[in-house]
Amino acid sequence: METLEINQNLTHIGSKKATVVAMSGGVDSSVAAAMMSKDNKNVIGITLKLYDEKKIAKSKTCCAGSDIIDAKRIASTINIPHYVLDYEAIFKEKVIDPFIAEYEAGRTPIPCINCNEKVKFLDLINFARKIGASSLVTGHYIKKIKTGDEWGLYIPADEDRDQSYFLFSIKYEDLNYLDFPLGDFKKDEIRNFARNLKLHLYDKVDSQDICFIPNGKYKEFIQKKSQSAPKGKIVDIRNNVLAEHGGIYNFTVGQRRGIGVSKKNPVYVKEIDAINNRVVVAEKEYIKSSSIIVERVNLLTKYKINDVYVRVRSSGKLLKAKISKLNNFYQVQLNEPEVAVSPGQACVFYKNDKNGTRLLGGGWIKSAS
Repeated sequence: METLEINQNLTHIGSKKATVVAMSGGVDSSVAAAMMSKDNKNVIGITLKLYDEKKIAKSKTCCAGSDIIDAKRIASTINIPHYVLDYEAIFKEKVIDPFIAEYEAGRTPIPCINCNEKVKFLDLINFARKIGASSLVTGHYIKKIKTGDEWGLYIPADEDRDQSYFLFSIKYEDLNYLDFPLGDFKKDEIRNFARNLKLHLYDKVDSQDICFIPNGKYKEFIQKKSQSAPKGKIVDIRNNVLAEHGGIYNFTVGQRRGIGVSKKNPVYVKEIDAINNRVVVAEKEYIKSSSIIVERVNLLTKYKINDVYVRVRSSGKLLKAKISKLNNFYQVQLNEPEVAVSPGQACVFYKNDKNGTRLLGGGWIKSAS
């Protein structure tokens, strides 16, 4: 397995006509690579090594030991060169450490977006350009369509696989360099393509969301690594103490189960107060928000936006809203109140046009009221 150092001279492996395909070792990116290899003879497969293979090889993740082996095998099957970039230290710095810090600060992070923003669509694009490649291709489910004088990203044909929420942080200036060949297909079609192409992983299980926590027990993961004070108070909106908690990282806004409070009417987590190490709970009517302050906004259009739809969680529905610039932030005013709008999650902007539902960008939820 050829593992490349990040800073070594890599110009010998690419050319101006080359297409770089990000290969995670899953069926989607494998089919994307196969599609490109049919249309373009000069295709280079790249896999990021994000973990120690010995620790992760048997897990259902991406970019780990067995996945790297799968990606290498697929590259051999479709007859393209394949390289592995060692990003373990960068992934820890840019994704894992911020994930822990966000929970310690009382927010609910989305590491997949950080990975896309700070690794896959930053360092991988830089790598592809460094070797002189003409484009970077990924296996994400999203459409790229020319609309007027700019490229737009749209919800894909397979809405159940829609990954637009996780891609809002792609830079506008990079849109013309990226390609997403799976946007017009359903997942079943992609698996059939893989089967017909005799790709061995056509029925491989999809990776889980938090890839660096293979057993899904993120609370245990944070507890082992967190430096925050473990115990604190659970209070109601009148500041009455109801119970004690064992660490604010055990809670997310909107959570109902596992709070440790027994009341006649169900209560939900309304606020996580990291400064005072408190968890505030309330009945459902008190956890609705109409106004959202969004920070670190990234826009995927050069035109002004106002009346839009927004999504405030990855599996959430599209909500009608108005957006306005507010100093260094954006204010999102929802037409109808929404429950459990959680700081640390993303607020992603959309609009409908003749091509479908377009991703306009988004940012990080700072607060909601």
